[in-house]
Amino acid sequence: MAVTGAILGDIAGSRFEFYKPENLDYLHCPLFDENHEFTDDTVMTLAVKKAIREKLDLTETIREVGRHYPDCGYGGHFVQWLFMEDPKPYNSYGNGSAMRVSFVGEYYEELADVIRVAEETAAVSHNHPEGIKGAVVTAVCIWMARHGKTKQEIYDYVAGQYPDGKYSFGIDKDMEYLARHYTWDVTCMTSVPVAMRCFYESDSFESFMRNIFRLDCDSDTLGAIGGAVAEEFYHGAGFDPEPILRKYLDQRLYAMWKE
Repeated sequence: MAVTGAILGDIAGSRFEFYKPENLDYLHCPLFDENHEFTDDTVMTLAVKKAIREKLDLTETIREVGRHYPDCGYGGHFVQWLFMEDPKPYNSYGNGSAMRVSFVGEYYEELADVIRVAEETAAVSHNHPEGIKGAVVTAVCIWMARHGKTKQEIYDYVAGQYPDGKYSFGIDKDMEYLARHYTWDVTCMTSVPVAMRCFYESDSFESFMRNIFRLDCDSDTLGAIGGAVAEEFYHGAGFDPEPILRKYLDQRLYAMWKE
């Protein structure tokens, strides 16, 4: 399931979100250890899942779930949105719209529904066109992976949405280039195509995460975005996710994942 891949990617990437050792052995460091934890990416992913499955209001559900975890890593504007009396979208193009959308790509069969609902999940807060695009592209890539599209087809779709010349770090930039030049960024315009490049140059969920570990990046969120695609494309993470999720999630989030 894409949601499982997003959560595993979030947890695996959390250790290096704000600090990555300069000479990290990215090929052999543990995917999960005592320094890993879930972050806002997991909380918001499961909030969107709950809203869609139970046919609840998106804004109310995201805020209700999110308020249980006030210190899990939200951006400053999003924290304000969670707790203000009358929340309005704030024209954000941050990668928060892309990291929470995985259930949409997993759940809907028709591509038109995937696009429509992905837009809805973004627009409650991240209503900038690039914020909406980030959610849509992520959800469509998940849908494509579910429906047997090739890596090249996914690549071509992302390249069309983030064309070379218009975006600084499109999917055309390979891992060697990204390892030298990419720097920490929380916008959809870099996070989504870079996460998809990490997927494109992988051969498993684990190798996707190890590509993430190479970069100076918002690693938990890129892990959540691309991890959802990788999990669908490779038909699983290559290991049983349940012990990992039972270990790192609290009882509420674990139950939401199991539903």
